[in-house]
Amino acid sequence: MFDRNYKEKAIESVLFSVSALTVIVLLLICIFLFRDSLLLFKDTSLLDFLTGKFWYPTSVNRQFGLLPLFLGSLLVTAGAIIFAVPLGIACAIYISEIAPPKIAGFLKPFVEILAGIPSVVFGFFGLVILVPFIQNTLNLPTGQTALTGSIMLAVMALPTIITISEDAISSVPSTLKQGSLALGATRWQTIYKVIVPAALSGISAAVMLGVGRAIGETMTLMMVTGNTAVIPSFPGGILNPVRTMTATIALEMGEVPQGSAHFHALFAVGTVLFVITFLINLIGDMIKKRYKFKVD
Repeated sequence: MFDRNYKEKAIESVLFSVSALTVIVLLLICIFLFRDSLLLFKDTSLLDFLTGKFWYPTSVNRQFGLLPLFLGSLLVTAGAIIFAVPLGIACAIYISEIAPPKIAGFLKPFVEILAGIPSVVFGFFGLVILVPFIQNTLNLPTGQTALTGSIMLAVMALPTIITISEDAISSVPSTLKQGSLALGATRWQTIYKVIVPAALSGISAAVMLGVGRAIGETMTLMMVTGNTAVIPSFPGGILNPVRTMTATIALEMGEVPQGSAHFHALFAVGTVLFVITFLINLIGDMIKKRYKFKVD
Protein backbone atom coordinates (compact mmCIF):
# COMPACT_ATOMS: atom_id res chain seq x y z
CA MET A 1 0.00 0.00 0.00
CA PHE A 2 2.83 2.34 0.88
CA ASP A 3 4.62 1.55 -2.38
CA ARG A 4 1.44 2.24 -4.34
CA ASN A 5 0.93 5.65 -2.71
CA TYR A 6 4.57 6.50 -3.27
CA LYS A 7 4.33 5.64 -6.96
CA GLU A 8 1.15 7.69 -7.37
CA LYS A 9 2.75 10.71 -5.70
CA ALA A 10 5.86 10.30 -7.86
CA ILE A 11 3.74 10.23 -11.02
CA GLU A 12 1.78 13.29 -9.87
CA SER A 13 5.04 15.12 -9.17
CA VAL A 14 6.39 14.29 -12.64
CA LEU A 15 3.18 15.44 -14.35
CA PHE A 16 3.14 18.64 -12.31
CA SER A 17 6.80 19.31 -13.16
CA VAL A 18 6.14 18.84 -16.88
CA SER A 19 3.11 21.15 -16.74
CA ALA A 20 5.05 23.77 -14.78
CA LEU A 21 7.94 23.52 -17.24
CA THR A 22 5.55 24.20 -20.12
CA VAL A 23 4.27 27.34 -18.41
CA ILE A 24 7.80 28.49 -17.59
CA VAL A 25 8.95 28.00 -21.20
CA LEU A 26 5.97 30.02 -22.43
CA LEU A 27 6.76 32.83 -19.99
CA LEU A 28 10.41 32.85 -21.06
CA ILE A 29 9.38 33.10 -24.71
CA CYS A 30 7.11 36.05 -23.84
CA ILE A 31 9.91 37.79 -21.93
CA PHE A 32 12.39 37.12 -24.73
CA LEU A 33 10.04 38.54 -27.38
CA PHE A 34 8.76 41.55 -25.48
CA ARG A 35 12.17 42.54 -24.12
CA ASP A 36 13.77 42.93 -27.54
CA SER A 37 10.70 44.30 -29.29
CA LEU A 38 10.13 47.07 -26.73
CA LEU A 39 13.59 48.48 -27.47
CA LEU A 40 12.32 49.50 -30.92
CA PHE A 41 9.95 52.04 -29.39
CA LYS A 42 12.72 54.17 -27.95
CA ASP A 43 13.04 55.83 -31.37
CA THR A 44 9.82 54.71 -33.11
CA SER A 45 6.36 55.25 -31.72
CA LEU A 46 4.03 52.28 -31.34
CA LEU A 47 1.37 54.02 -33.45
CA ASP A 48 3.83 54.63 -36.31
CA PHE A 49 4.86 50.98 -36.20
CA LEU A 50 1.32 49.61 -36.22
CA THR A 51 -0.10 52.00 -38.82
CA GLY A 52 2.98 52.67 -40.96
CA LYS A 53 2.42 52.05 -44.66
CA PHE A 54 6.04 51.41 -45.64
CA TRP A 55 8.58 48.77 -44.65
CA TYR A 56 11.97 50.21 -45.59
CA PRO A 57 14.34 48.84 -42.93
CA THR A 58 17.59 49.40 -44.82
CA SER A 59 17.03 52.80 -46.45
CA VAL A 60 18.56 56.05 -45.16
CA ASN A 61 15.19 57.15 -43.78
CA ARG A 62 14.29 53.86 -42.17
CA GLN A 63 10.59 53.09 -41.86
CA PHE A 64 9.19 50.17 -39.95
CA GLY A 65 5.54 50.09 -40.97
CA LEU A 66 3.74 46.90 -40.04
CA LEU A 67 0.60 47.56 -42.09
CA PRO A 68 1.71 46.06 -45.46
CA LEU A 69 3.03 42.94 -43.71
CA PHE A 70 -0.08 42.57 -41.54
CA LEU A 71 -2.48 43.05 -44.45
CA GLY A 72 -0.48 40.64 -46.59
CA SER A 73 -0.74 37.97 -43.89
CA LEU A 74 -4.42 38.75 -43.39
CA LEU A 75 -5.22 38.51 -47.11
CA VAL A 76 -3.41 35.21 -47.61
CA THR A 77 -4.88 33.68 -44.45
CA ALA A 78 -8.42 34.82 -45.28
CA GLY A 79 -8.13 33.29 -48.74
CA ALA A 80 -6.86 30.03 -47.26
CA ILE A 81 -9.80 29.91 -44.83
CA ILE A 82 -12.30 30.48 -47.65
CA PHE A 83 -10.82 27.55 -49.57
CA ALA A 84 -10.01 25.16 -46.73
CA VAL A 85 -12.86 25.37 -44.21
CA PRO A 86 -15.84 24.35 -46.44
CA LEU A 87 -13.78 21.72 -48.25
CA GLY A 88 -12.27 20.35 -45.05
CA ILE A 89 -15.61 20.04 -43.22
CA ALA A 90 -17.22 18.48 -46.29
CA CYS A 91 -14.41 15.92 -46.54
CA ALA A 92 -14.73 15.12 -42.83
CA ILE A 93 -18.48 14.55 -43.18
CA TYR A 94 -17.93 12.32 -46.22
CA ILE A 95 -15.26 10.18 -44.51
CA SER A 96 -17.21 9.84 -41.27
CA GLU A 97 -20.82 9.49 -42.44
CA ILE A 98 -21.06 8.77 -46.17
CA ALA A 99 -18.02 6.91 -47.51
CA PRO A 100 -18.03 3.09 -47.48
CA PRO A 101 -15.64 1.64 -44.87
CA LYS A 102 -13.02 0.64 -47.46
CA ILE A 103 -12.89 4.11 -49.02
CA ALA A 104 -12.89 5.80 -45.60
CA GLY A 105 -10.09 3.48 -44.49
CA PHE A 106 -8.05 4.59 -47.52
CA LEU A 107 -8.80 8.31 -47.32
CA LYS A 108 -8.09 8.88 -43.64
CA PRO A 109 -4.46 7.60 -43.66
CA PHE A 110 -3.90 9.49 -46.92
CA VAL A 111 -5.02 12.75 -45.30
CA GLU A 112 -2.81 12.09 -42.27
CA ILE A 113 0.20 11.43 -44.51
CA LEU A 114 -0.50 14.73 -46.26
CA ALA A 115 -0.09 16.49 -42.89
CA GLY A 116 3.43 15.11 -42.57
CA ILE A 117 4.80 16.56 -45.81
CA PRO A 118 7.40 19.30 -45.06
CA SER A 119 6.33 22.84 -45.89
CA VAL A 120 9.33 23.34 -48.18
CA VAL A 121 7.99 20.52 -50.38
CA PHE A 122 4.66 22.29 -50.64
CA GLY A 123 6.51 25.49 -51.45
CA PHE A 124 8.57 23.80 -54.17
CA PHE A 125 5.42 22.28 -55.68
CA GLY A 126 3.70 25.67 -55.63
CA LEU A 127 6.69 27.40 -57.19
CA VAL A 128 7.15 24.88 -60.00
CA ILE A 129 3.53 23.91 -60.75
CA LEU A 130 1.01 26.39 -59.33
CA VAL A 131 2.87 29.66 -59.95
CA PRO A 132 3.18 29.14 -63.76
CA PHE A 133 -0.40 27.84 -63.88
CA ILE A 134 -1.80 30.94 -62.15
CA GLN A 135 0.33 33.23 -64.30
CA ASN A 136 -0.73 31.66 -67.60
CA THR A 137 -4.38 31.08 -66.69
CA LEU A 138 -5.05 34.60 -65.38
CA ASN A 139 -2.57 36.31 -67.74
CA LEU A 140 -0.62 37.95 -64.92
CA PRO A 141 2.91 39.41 -64.95
CA THR A 142 3.85 36.90 -62.25
CA GLY A 143 2.17 33.92 -60.65
CA GLN A 144 3.72 34.66 -57.24
CA THR A 145 0.62 36.25 -55.77
CA ALA A 146 -1.53 36.23 -52.65
CA LEU A 147 -3.91 33.85 -54.45
CA THR A 148 -1.13 31.31 -54.94
CA GLY A 149 -0.20 31.58 -51.27
CA SER A 150 -3.84 31.16 -50.22
CA ILE A 151 -4.26 28.00 -52.30
CA MET A 152 -1.07 26.46 -50.91
CA LEU A 153 -2.00 27.38 -47.33
CA ALA A 154 -5.45 25.88 -47.85
CA VAL A 155 -3.90 22.60 -48.96
CA MET A 156 -1.62 22.62 -45.93
CA ALA A 157 -4.44 23.41 -43.50
CA LEU A 158 -6.80 20.77 -44.90
CA PRO A 159 -5.29 17.75 -43.07
CA THR A 160 -5.67 19.45 -39.69
CA ILE A 161 -9.26 20.53 -40.35
CA ILE A 162 -10.29 17.18 -41.85
CA THR A 163 -8.69 14.99 -39.17
CA ILE A 164 -9.98 16.85 -36.12
CA SER A 165 -13.43 17.46 -37.63
CA GLU A 166 -13.75 13.80 -38.58
CA ASP A 167 -12.84 12.73 -35.05
CA ALA A 168 -15.43 15.15 -33.64
CA ILE A 169 -18.15 13.91 -36.00
CA SER A 170 -17.32 10.26 -35.28
CA SER A 171 -17.56 10.96 -31.54
CA VAL A 172 -21.23 11.99 -31.76
CA PRO A 173 -23.25 9.32 -29.89
CA SER A 174 -24.99 6.90 -32.20
CA THR A 175 -28.18 7.31 -30.16
CA LEU A 176 -28.56 10.84 -31.56
CA LYS A 177 -28.34 9.55 -35.12
CA GLN A 178 -30.69 6.65 -34.49
CA GLY A 179 -33.18 8.88 -32.71
CA SER A 180 -33.21 11.35 -35.59
CA LEU A 181 -33.74 8.61 -38.16
CA ALA A 182 -36.43 7.01 -36.00
CA LEU A 183 -38.34 10.30 -35.96
CA GLY A 184 -38.48 10.30 -39.75
CA ALA A 185 -35.52 12.52 -40.64
CA THR A 186 -33.61 11.68 -43.80
CA ARG A 187 -29.93 10.86 -43.79
CA TRP A 188 -28.97 14.36 -44.96
CA GLN A 189 -31.28 16.03 -42.44
CA THR A 190 -29.67 13.96 -39.70
CA ILE A 191 -26.20 15.03 -40.83
CA TYR A 192 -26.72 18.79 -41.01
CA LYS A 193 -29.36 19.20 -38.30
CA VAL A 194 -28.15 16.73 -35.68
CA ILE A 195 -24.62 15.42 -36.24
CA VAL A 196 -22.89 18.63 -37.33
CA PRO A 197 -24.43 20.79 -34.55
CA ALA A 198 -23.50 18.11 -31.99
CA ALA A 199 -19.90 18.08 -33.27
CA LEU A 200 -19.64 21.85 -33.63
CA SER A 201 -17.32 22.14 -30.65
CA GLY A 202 -14.69 19.91 -32.25
CA ILE A 203 -15.24 21.39 -35.70
CA SER A 204 -14.64 24.92 -34.39
CA ALA A 205 -11.43 23.72 -32.72
CA ALA A 206 -10.33 22.19 -36.03
CA VAL A 207 -10.98 25.46 -37.88
CA MET A 208 -9.02 27.47 -35.31
CA LEU A 209 -6.08 25.10 -35.46
CA GLY A 210 -6.18 25.30 -39.25
CA VAL A 211 -6.16 29.10 -39.06
CA GLY A 212 -3.22 28.94 -36.65
CA ARG A 213 -1.35 26.71 -39.08
CA ALA A 214 -2.06 29.10 -41.92
CA ILE A 215 -1.07 32.33 -40.17
CA GLY A 216 2.16 30.82 -38.84
CA GLU A 217 3.39 29.28 -42.08
CA THR A 218 6.69 30.66 -43.39
CA MET A 219 8.61 28.68 -45.97
CA THR A 220 5.78 28.05 -48.43
CA LEU A 221 4.67 31.69 -48.43
CA MET A 222 8.23 32.88 -48.82
CA MET A 223 8.48 30.84 -52.02
CA VAL A 224 5.15 31.60 -53.72
CA THR A 225 3.88 35.06 -52.71
CA GLY A 226 6.48 37.31 -54.33
CA ASN A 227 7.62 39.00 -51.08
CA THR A 228 6.64 42.54 -52.04
CA ALA A 229 6.04 44.69 -48.96
CA VAL A 230 3.22 46.87 -50.30
CA ILE A 231 -0.31 47.38 -49.01
CA PRO A 232 -2.60 45.07 -51.03
CA SER A 233 -5.79 46.48 -52.47
CA PHE A 234 -9.10 44.73 -51.84
CA PRO A 235 -10.23 42.58 -53.55
CA GLY A 236 -7.85 42.95 -56.50
CA GLY A 237 -4.82 42.57 -54.25
CA ILE A 238 -5.36 38.81 -54.19
CA LEU A 239 -3.73 38.77 -57.66
CA ASN A 240 -0.72 40.86 -56.58
CA PRO A 241 2.51 39.86 -54.83
CA VAL A 242 2.47 40.36 -51.06
CA ARG A 243 4.77 39.80 -48.13
CA THR A 244 3.68 38.21 -44.87
CA MET A 245 4.99 38.81 -41.36
CA THR A 246 6.47 35.33 -41.07
CA ALA A 247 8.27 35.58 -44.40
CA THR A 248 9.70 38.97 -43.42
CA ILE A 249 11.26 37.54 -40.26
CA ALA A 250 12.69 34.54 -42.12
CA LEU A 251 14.11 36.65 -44.97
CA GLU A 252 15.70 39.41 -42.92
CA MET A 253 16.68 38.00 -39.53
CA GLY A 254 19.74 36.16 -40.87
CA GLU A 255 21.41 39.33 -42.21
CA VAL A 256 20.31 42.03 -39.77
CA PRO A 257 22.93 43.44 -37.33
CA GLN A 258 22.17 42.25 -33.83
CA GLY A 259 20.96 45.02 -31.54
CA SER A 260 20.03 47.38 -34.39
CA ALA A 261 16.63 49.05 -34.82
CA HIS A 262 15.93 46.65 -37.68
CA PHE A 263 16.70 43.73 -35.36
CA HIS A 264 14.26 44.99 -32.74
CA ALA A 265 11.64 45.71 -35.42
CA LEU A 266 11.68 42.05 -36.46
CA PHE A 267 11.18 41.05 -32.85
CA ALA A 268 8.24 43.45 -32.73
CA VAL A 269 6.75 41.72 -35.77
CA GLY A 270 7.22 38.39 -33.99
CA THR A 271 5.48 39.79 -30.92
CA VAL A 272 2.48 40.82 -33.02
CA LEU A 273 2.34 37.30 -34.47
CA PHE A 274 2.49 35.86 -30.97
CA VAL A 275 -0.39 38.06 -29.78
CA ILE A 276 -2.49 37.20 -32.85
CA THR A 277 -1.94 33.46 -32.34
CA PHE A 278 -2.80 33.80 -28.65
CA LEU A 279 -6.04 35.62 -29.47
CA ILE A 280 -6.99 33.02 -32.09
CA ASN A 281 -6.51 30.22 -29.56
CA LEU A 282 -8.44 32.19 -26.93
CA ILE A 283 -11.36 32.80 -29.29
CA GLY A 284 -11.30 29.16 -30.38
CA ASP A 285 -11.46 28.02 -26.76
CA MET A 286 -14.39 30.36 -26.07
CA ILE A 287 -16.28 29.09 -29.13
CA LYS A 288 -15.55 25.51 -28.17
CA LYS A 289 -16.90 25.97 -24.65
CA ARG A 290 -19.95 27.85 -25.89
CA TYR A 291 -21.09 25.21 -28.33
CA LYS A 292 -20.12 22.38 -26.00
CA PHE A 293 -22.44 23.90 -23.40
CA LYS A 294 -25.26 24.08 -25.96
CA VAL A 295 -24.82 20.49 -27.00
CA ASP A 296 -24.66 19.24 -23.41
